Amino acid sequence: MKEMLSIAFALFLLMDAFGNIPLYISFLKGIDARRQRTIIFREMVIALIIIVLFSFLGDALMHFLHISLDTIQIAGGLVLFLLCLKMIFPSSPDPNEALPHTSEPFIVPLAVPLVAGPSVLAAVMIYAKQYESLMLVGAIFIAWAASLVILMTCEFLKRFLGWRGITALERLMGLILLLIAVQMFMSGISSFVQNQAARL
Repeated sequence: MKEMLSIAFALFLLMDAFGNIPLYISFLKGIDARRQRTIIFREMVIALIIIVLFSFLGDALMHFLHISLDTIQIAGGLVLFLLCLKMIFPSSPDPNEALPHTSEPFIVPLAVPLVAGPSVLAAVMIYAKQYESLMLVGAIFIAWAASLVILMTCEFLKRFLGWRGITALERLMGLILLLIAVQMFMSGISSFVQNQAARL
């Protein structure tokens, strides 16, 4: 249970629910509040399905493409590092400055890549090699459920915390994620060096 919660916390940070609040509010602006909740739930379910499928099929896909775990860890660490920089140093916390939208969003961008992004998919592929499937799926669901609660109450959180409070939370999570990114990158480099040394 302790390991499951540890994985769930890391995945929750990667899903970046607090950081996604301004974007969700922006893309759903002008839509009825009840319809907004329906859209958020639908997009989160789609994201959950993609993440779970990737935890089972990602390894087979990477094997088919001849991509090693070392490469996934290094690439995942780099992607996560860049994501953390954007979280710690956001260019525009104001949702009114987000990209324009003309219709109700579907899958992109609310489900992918805002929730089921490359860093999350890379992480579940790495965890899939290290932990049992049942534990990983449980951790994914816990992280997803926590993110769902936050995004379903994004309007309340916006009024309660304000943009400054949300930005402060996002930066704090970005700092924690930065440590995870560096550890992931270093683990990939270490594993790569060991594998190369074993071949000599």
